[in-house]
Amino acid sequence: MLIRIQEIETKEKAQSLIHKTVVWTSLGKLQKKIRGKITNIHGNKGVLRVQFERGLPGQSIGTKVQIE
Repeated sequence: MLIRIQEIETKEKAQSLIHKTVVWTSLGKLQKKIRGKITNIHGNKGVLRVQFERGLPGQSIGTKVQIE
């Protein structure tokens, strides 16, 4: 999955986030959490590649994640 962080717009700033944990919380009553790890950068604009434990549902597109 590719994620974009608003404050990060360069490749150099994105490098500092590699190997950090990302958490996506599902919408609704259950609030399930799916964790992932930032593996690499994607392109020159600061977009990050994230490998999640299991696949994210289609509902996750366009939603927010937390970086720990």
